[in-house]
Amino acid sequence: MCDTCGCRHNEGAGHEEPAKVGKVVDVHENLLAANNEQAASNRRHIEKMGAVAINLISSPGSGKTSLLEQTIERLKDRLSIGVIEGDLETERDAERIRKKGVPAVQLTTGGGCHLDAPMVHGGLHVLEHMGKGKKFDLIFIENVGNLVCPAAFDLGEHQRVVLLSVPEGSDKPAKYPATFRSADLVLLTKTDLLPYFDFQVDEASAAIRLLKPGMPILPLAAEKREGMDAWIGYLCSILPR
Repeated sequence: MCDTCGCRHNEGAGHEEPAKVGKVVDVHENLLAANNEQAASNRRHIEKMGAVAINLISSPGSGKTSLLEQTIERLKDRLSIGVIEGDLETERDAERIRKKGVPAVQLTTGGGCHLDAPMVHGGLHVLEHMGKGKKFDLIFIENVGNLVCPAAFDLGEHQRVVLLSVPEGSDKPAKYPATFRSADLVLLTKTDLLPYFDFQVDEASAAIRLLKPGMPILPLAAEKREGMDAWIGYLCSILPR
């Protein structure tokens, strides 16, 4: 069972009694309502910090941290950037980001499958302390690697970006519709591997735009610096004029 989102799946378990199911649904709805209230507060907090926040969602290994490293290298001399990292355990991703010269807060969920708004609220205060009160232009929230639960939880972000990597396969949008439907932008990552995997770009793009017509989709290979100009252009376009 997921202790954070309240899902009741247990391998081999039978059907719940109707009254118990109804109770679980009520708890889940109350959890989401409380989360959304905190998310709205987070958004106001982020705006007072002078920033735009981006929630990065993907499966594990899709290249979120590599993308952030390349993005920081491109923008750190022009913009003030902060990062909130979400993982089940370890500070490894936050350490990678700090080596690029920007403050990074590591949130470890201890087994939880996603970040939620109260966790991000605490992370924002730590980020402010690390930044010594300076204004931020961009705050990236790297969610826990998961294409299911993060879709349901608003963190207070202004933009939600979903990464789909070539090794995952082009069927993922059809399998995880809620996540892709919730996105403002989809990044097709690790495109330098297209010659080596059976990934159909047209299939993935069609499935994404069936879920959300007009969805922008940007192909890139961060490690090769391919497609980064379009990504940086997108980031600059969402900043206040």
